[in-house]
Amino acid sequence: MKIKNARKKSIIILFLLVCTGSIFYYSWIHNPGLETETYLPLWIRNWSNEYFNLRTAVPFVALGYLLEVWQGLSNAAATQSPFRLKTIIITAVVVCMAEGGQFFIATRQPDFMDIFFGISGGILGCLVYHLIQKINFLFSKNA
Repeated sequence: MKIKNARKKSIIILFLLVCTGSIFYYSWIHNPGLETETYLPLWIRNWSNEYFNLRTAVPFVALGYLLEVWQGLSNAAATQSPFRLKTIIITAVVVCMAEGGQFFIATRQPDFMDIFFGISGGILGCLVYHLIQKINFLFSKNA
């Protein structure tokens, strides 16, 4: 049982690293409009250019969800509060580092609304995780 749990944690950590790396990459590219990222589908580039601040929240939803999964695997007896302080703190640190790095890029400028949307996205990911846990509990209880 411990081997399965360790394997799951390793996979989640890998996804966390990829998610965090992509957050830093897209926060620190020179062109904030994503026009140079031609590997992305056109509809994603257009959407991200139209909803500039909202696009910040999207990867943080995934980050918040993955952090909750990781903490759920790490602390089986932990409280099941929908607001784990560790998730919010890690999300806030990542978004502040991503925005702070933009001070060193001439074509980028940090935005406080990006920090707000990043933390909000992390909280939403946390809530989605706990909602899925509640739904799974209800269905397993009735089965």
